[in-house]
Amino acid sequence: MSDRRRYPRLQAPVFCRPAGVGLFHEKLNTRNLSLGGARIFSDEEFKPGHRLELDVVLPSGEFLRCWAEVMWVTSREPDDEARYDVGLRFTDLAEPDIKRLAAVLDSER
Repeated sequence: MSDRRRYPRLQAPVFCRPAGVGLFHEKLNTRNLSLGGARIFSDEEFKPGHRLELDVVLPSGEFLRCWAEVMWVTSREPDDEARYDVGLRFTDLAEPDIKRLAAVLDSER
């Protein structure tokens, strides 16, 4: 089976908070991080269309801040590491951050 993904993927820790909330409330595990978005695991049930402000921790320890929209949500098994699998699409990623993320993704190939 061929990989039809548009962007290369990276696994990196993501700290997530709803837009407008001052404190981090949950660390989310990513399974696929790309220039287009991310797949995360969460115990919080987000609804499609919900906007999130994300801080992505790059392998260097630097933070990359972006906005994302929830595209899909699926429930996971009760004994899994998180309750939900969530697909995010980046909506407002600054040009310098796109370049930083692209450089990290290229170095992981």
